[in-house]
Amino acid sequence: MNIGLDMMGGDFAPLEAVKGIRLFLAAHTAPITLYLFGDEALLGPLLKEYAIPADSYKIVHAPQVIGMHEHPTKALKEKQQSSIAMGFHTLATGKTDAFISAGNTGAMLVGALYSIKAIEGVLRPTIATIVPKENGQTGLLLDVGLNADCKPEQLNQFAVLGSLYAKYILGIDQPKVGLVNVGEEEGKGNILAQATYPLLKENSAIQFTGNIEGRDVFGDKADVMVCEGFTGNIILKLAESFYDITQRQQVKNTYFDRFNFESYGGTPVLGVSKPVIIGHGISHDKAFMNMLHLAVKMINSDLLEKMKDSFTTV
Repeated sequence: MNIGLDMMGGDFAPLEAVKGIRLFLAAHTAPITLYLFGDEALLGPLLKEYAIPADSYKIVHAPQVIGMHEHPTKALKEKQQSSIAMGFHTLATGKTDAFISAGNTGAMLVGALYSIKAIEGVLRPTIATIVPKENGQTGLLLDVGLNADCKPEQLNQFAVLGSLYAKYILGIDQPKVGLVNVGEEEGKGNILAQATYPLLKENSAIQFTGNIEGRDVFGDKADVMVCEGFTGNIILKLAESFYDITQRQQVKNTYFDRFNFESYGGTPVLGVSKPVIIGHGISHDKAFMNMLHLAVKMINSDLLEKMKDSFTTV
């Protein structure tokens, strides 16, 4: 198994990425080779300082870095020796099985869409986030920002992608799907929600439970919650603020501690043909460790093949 990691992406790169690798290797014994993309002159000494075993990685020298505020498409085209561009090239050519970066989110999304392509039959890939449930379980919300405007057919596909992820990655045997809406009754909501409801209701590939309201997001009414990226991103950022508030107020609460994004690592891009995981720009070692664990889980579960199969039979 070969996993690519952008060592130059994120506000605290490459130090926190190296520390994250150390945590990951300490907890993972299966044979894995990490392809580390970045400036070899910077990476070499850090990897030695943190005693990363030399047989666990290969440095791929990438002298260029795509900045957080650069135009994604332009930067990928002009900086083909950047850590992100080279990471996607290695993934596309089959040298690695997954690619991770906490760098420029736009560049990661453009790379995922145009370097490795969407799964055949998928109208638009989506990005999802973990939702901590009050009962101790975890849910999945998608889309959370990739597709601000959606068509009903796209939300219907998000429900399939999210259900497969919930089953094979989150371990939820029969995930319940809910449509995020302004009311529980069928027929509620805007034009998009009204047109999406019957598609989800008729979709035999999912277990649709109906509409869910904002107050249901952290409850147990649904495991997979579907909406367009505009609404999803607002919910995501609101949820992230819960943890920030408890930290500022010095409130210790085991439930709200679960809203720390570092505990989950990164956001998977669902609907593309190979595992791509996007991390937060302020990721520290714990987040990098968890992104690596997620990549391993996605590869071992053969999730992408299961997604491909689901769309060839639809």
